[in-house]
Amino acid sequence: IQNDRKNTLASVCLEKNLLKSRSKLDFHVANQLFVEHKHKLIYCEVPKVGCSNWKRTIFLLQADLNMKAAEIEHDNIHRTSVIKKLTSYPPAKQEEFLSNYTKVMFTRHPLERLVSAYRDKLLHSEPFYSITVANEIRAMFRKNKNSSEKVSFQEFVNFIITKQPNALDIHWKPMFLLCDPCNIQYDVLGKYETLGLDSEHVLKIIGAPESMHYPSLKRYSSEKRTTGDITLEYFRQLSSEQIEKIKKLYQLDFFLFNYSMK
Repeated sequence: IQNDRKNTLASVCLEKNLLKSRSKLDFHVANQLFVEHKHKLIYCEVPKVGCSNWKRTIFLLQADLNMKAAEIEHDNIHRTSVIKKLTSYPPAKQEEFLSNYTKVMFTRHPLERLVSAYRDKLLHSEPFYSITVANEIRAMFRKNKNSSEKVSFQEFVNFIITKQPNALDIHWKPMFLLCDPCNIQYDVLGKYETLGLDSEHVLKIIGAPESMHYPSLKRYSSEKRTTGDITLEYFRQLSSEQIEKIKKLYQLDFFLFNYSMK
């Protein structure tokens, strides 16, 4: 499975001319990479692809605490000082870790990830997204500037397709831009669709304790996870032009990670 994924990635990187020589790691990419020294792991954070649970796993691996993943609050796991970003080290150290540590990234079907981001960020009361970002979207697409109705999925999509890919929020920025898989040789290319299997594979490779398992916790546990069927429901609300533009935006994610565009 890993060989197939890596071969697909390598051929698309070559075909699309995405390989580049670099003197140092791009800051924005290094900012998405988290380091766990005890088991020599580097994990690239792709939001909406189980990253909070991976951070919980890294926290437990690093801290070696006698606690359960469920005891670590969602907000705390994104703020803890135990988990270090690669950017917190000097360039020479960054290169040393990249050369010697097991590097992992996980992907998800681009359209499903987009719907998951909309449901999670725009339909819940997170001040930055449900107020700041939502107000920006309302100001762009509504005649009535005082309207406080929740941002619709159509408005959200229109907002995204007006932006340059590099300027997008990390929760819906194309995955290849977050982790630069053409120029960082990831040892494991995991997928959300095979999350349990791939996560156990990673834990085995890095020599994690046998008792350690990837937790399948969900922040808003009363809601269903975003599935292919739920994604289809949301995309039925869009025009064919919107769908075409959104597929074009995520085109390289589809190709590099071998997802169907249908």
